[in-house]
Amino acid sequence: MKKFNYGKIFLLGFGFFGVSVIWTVYNAFVPLFLANKFDLSPALIGFFMTLDNIAALFIQPVVGSWSDKLRTKIGRRMPFILIGAPIGAAAFGLIPLAAILPLFVACTSTLLLSMAFWRTPVVALMPDITPSKNRSQANGIINLMGGLGTIIASLVGSTLYEINVNFPFWMGSALVLVASALVFIFIKEPKQFEAPEKQPNMLQSLKEVFTDKDKSGLRILFAIFFWFLAYTGIEAFLTLYATKRLGIPEGDAGRMTGHMGIFFVLFAIVAGFLGSKIGRKVTISIGIVLMAALILMIAVLPANFLVTELVKIPGLGMIRTVNLFLMGAGIAWSFININSLPMVVDLTTLERVGTFTGLYYLFSTFSAIVGPNLNGLIVTLSGNNYNTTMYFGPLFLMVALVLMLGVKRGEAVKVAGE
Repeated sequence: MKKFNYGKIFLLGFGFFGVSVIWTVYNAFVPLFLANKFDLSPALIGFFMTLDNIAALFIQPVVGSWSDKLRTKIGRRMPFILIGAPIGAAAFGLIPLAAILPLFVACTSTLLLSMAFWRTPVVALMPDITPSKNRSQANGIINLMGGLGTIIASLVGSTLYEINVNFPFWMGSALVLVASALVFIFIKEPKQFEAPEKQPNMLQSLKEVFTDKDKSGLRILFAIFFWFLAYTGIEAFLTLYATKRLGIPEGDAGRMTGHMGIFFVLFAIVAGFLGSKIGRKVTISIGIVLMAALILMIAVLPANFLVTELVKIPGLGMIRTVNLFLMGAGIAWSFININSLPMVVDLTTLERVGTFTGLYYLFSTFSAIVGPNLNGLIVTLSGNNYNTTMYFGPLFLMVALVLMLGVKRGEAVKVAGE
C-alpha cells in the first residue's frame, strides 16, 4: 500500500516549480521582445502569446496517454521529463540571444513543444505516488511550490532583467534543470501496473466519459472548462479593467493579478486539507460561490469605492478596496483549483492516471484559449466596457456550479485497510 510522504510531494513539487518559473518569465518578457525588438503589432503579439496553450491542447493529452502505456527501467513518466526538461531549458536560455525573428520563433517553438511534452507526465506523478485520500493535500503542496516559482520568477526575474535582459531566462533554464534533476533523483515511480495493451487511449477514454451512463466525469470536465473560462477571461483583462474603468496606475494594476496569486499560494494547502475533510465537491462548490460573489461585487460596486486607498505595503504596492476582493477571489480559486485534478484522476484507475490528467489539461487548456478571446469579443461588442468581464465571469462560474451539483464521483477512494 502506498503511504503519503510529505517530503516526496515537496520534492515532486519542484517539477511544477520549474514549469512555473519558465512561464512566468516567458509571459512577462517575451511580449516586450516582440514589441520592442521585432516591432510586431498588438494583434500578432496576442496570437503569439496563445501559442503555448495551442501547443499544450494538442500535445499534453496525447503525451499523458502515451506515458500510461510506456514501460522503461526508469519508469513511465521519467523519460518524458529527462527529454523535455533539458531541451526546454536550452531553448529558453537562447530566446533573449535570438537577433532575428525566425531564430526567435524557432527558440520559442522548441520551448513550447518541449514544455508541453513533459508537463502532463510530471503532474501525473502526483497521483502515481499518492494514496487517493491524500491527493487534495498533495495537489495543494504542488501548487504551493508552483506559486513560489511564480513569485520568485516575478520578483527576482524583474530585478535580473533590469541588470541584463538575458539573466532571467538563464535563471529559468538553470532552475528547470535543477528541478528536473531533483525529481529524477528522489522520486521513484511505482512498478505495479497492468499490461499497456489493455489500456484505452486518450480519445477512447474521452468517448468513454461521454457515453458513460453516470455523467459525473463529463460534468466535472465541462465544469473545469467553465470556471477556467471565467478565470482566464478576467485575468487577461484585469489590468485593462483597472486602468480604463478604475483609473488605477499601470504599476499598481500590474500587481493585482499577483495579489490573487499570493493568496492562492497561501491557501493552497488549506484548500487541500478542506477537500480531504469535508469533500472535494463541497470545497469546490464553496469556492465557486465565493468567487462568483466577490467578482460580482466588483462589477456592481461604484468605482470610487473600489479605488479607496487603504494601505501601502512594500513589494505589494498600494492596497485598495478592490484588491481585498481580488485577494478573496484568490482564496476561492485555491478551493476550486486544488481539488479539481484529484477529482478527475479519481474517476479512473491508477493505470490510466496520465490519460485522465491529459483530459483535465485538454479542457482547461482549451478554455484558456477560448476565455481571453471570448471576453475580448464581449468587451468589444460592449463598446470597450471592461466591466462586462466582471459580469460574465460570475455567469460562467454559475454554469460550473450547476454542473458540479450533479457530480456523484471523484471523491477520495477508500482502500481496504485504511
